[in-house]
Amino acid sequence: MSVTLQDSDCPVILRGVRTHFDRVRNVWVLLAPERVLKLDDIGRAILDEIDGTRSFGEITAILAEKYDAPPERISEDARTYLSGLIARRMVEAR
Repeated sequence: MSVTLQDSDCPVILRGVRTHFDRVRNVWVLLAPERVLKLDDIGRAILDEIDGTRSFGEITAILAEKYDAPPERISEDARTYLSGLIARRMVEAR
C-alpha cells in the first residue's frame, strides 16, 4: 500500500512507538512492539520534529531552515521516509 503524505497532513508517532538511545550499540532506534528500527541522523531529525500538532509542511519548513537545505529536497526525502514508517504502522498521517 502506497501512502501519499500531503503538506497539510499531521504525522503522528503511534502509541507504543518511541525513539530510544541504545547505549549498548551506541545508536538511536525507533522502538515498536516486537520491532526495532535503527535510526540514522536524518531519520532522527525528522522524527524529533513530529509533535502531533505540526503539519508535514511545517515540519519540512523547520528542517529546511535548521539545516539550510532546499525545502523541496527536504520535503521529498522526509515524505519518502515517513511514508515508509506509515507503511510499517509506526507513524500515521492525520
